[in-house]
Amino acid sequence: MKTYIFSALVLAALATPTMALEPIPGSITFPTQPRSKLLKAPIGSVVNHNFTDGFGRRVEEKYIINPDRSLKLVHRTTKQH
Repeated sequence: MKTYIFSALVLAALATPTMALEPIPGSITFPTQPRSKLLKAPIGSVVNHNFTDGFGRRVEEKYIINPDRSLKLVHRTTKQH
């Protein structure tokens, strides 16, 4: 019985969706940025975006082009100078 409960808890933890990255000021998908769609890039391709945030850190973001041509933020790395 303990094995069954443990297995159920592990499966529930694996089924929980991960937190999506939220755009920050400087991100391509930040709400104050103009909306644009990439018309020539292949669906599923990766777009890299580098910028400096408000604290002077280098930020590297990766986006994937969705089938509707919008961008989905999938990875962010922040580096100190």
